[in-house]
Order: sequence, then structure tokens, then C-alpha cells
Amino acid sequence: MTKARLSLIAVVVLALLEVAVLAEGYSGRIGGRRRIKDVRSNEEVQGLGRFSVEEYNRRSRRSGGGEVEFLAVLVAERQVVAGTKYYLRILGIENGRKRIFESVVVVKPWLGSKQLIDFSASRLFPSRISNF
Repeated sequence: MTKARLSLIAVVVLALLEVAVLAEGYSGRIGGRRRIKDVRSNEEVQGLGRFSVEEYNRRSRRSGGGEVEFLAVLVAERQVVAGTKYYLRILGIENGRKRIFESVVVVKPWLGSKQLIDFSASRLFPSRISNF
């Protein structure tokens, strides 16, 4: 093998190692979801949860559906895509009962945009949530 070919192989191996090291910081894969810590005190995440409920209610009013009252974001994950995609587990009140909802919001700060992608009732039941 020539020196040029060996150098090229070394560069490729180093690049692959760098990608592997970077991917480890993203839950083992590039573009993977990362859990957000301290969700209850994170104003940005709580604001996105409030936005999700408000947007859901706005859409629901047009179709004659019921409304949800926002209480708190319980769990949040972040994924870097063309912007940042947030996966939120939200505690709310619907028809007088506490329920958990799943929400997906995409934020593109350079465009000043937030878009609600999905909002639906979770299959999870709110247990031991009396402290909210």
C-alpha cells in the first residue's frame, strides 16, 4: 500500500471514531432523543407545555371538542432535527379529571416558529399526582 492510501484509511478511521464519540452523547445515535433534566423548574419547557395545550384548545374549539387545562410538564425529551423537536408528557385537567397527555412540538428559533405536531391523551394514568 502507498503512503497516500494509508493516510486516507487513517483519516477515514479517525472520522468514524469521532462520529461514534459524538453519537454517544446523543443516546447512542445521532439525532437521538435526550431527556431534559429539571423539567419542573425549566421555564422554556413549561412554556412549551402551556403552548401545546393552548394550541390544542384553539384547534379543539373549531371542531367543537372539549378543552384541557394545563397543570405542568412532567417529562420532556429533546431531539435535534431541522430545529428542535420536543416530546412532552403533560399533566392537565379534562372534564374535571386529571389526565396525562403526550405532545410533540417543533421549535425553529431562527424563524421564530413553534408548531404543535401532535397532542393526544396518554395511555398512562396519573397516579400519585396529588402534589400538583
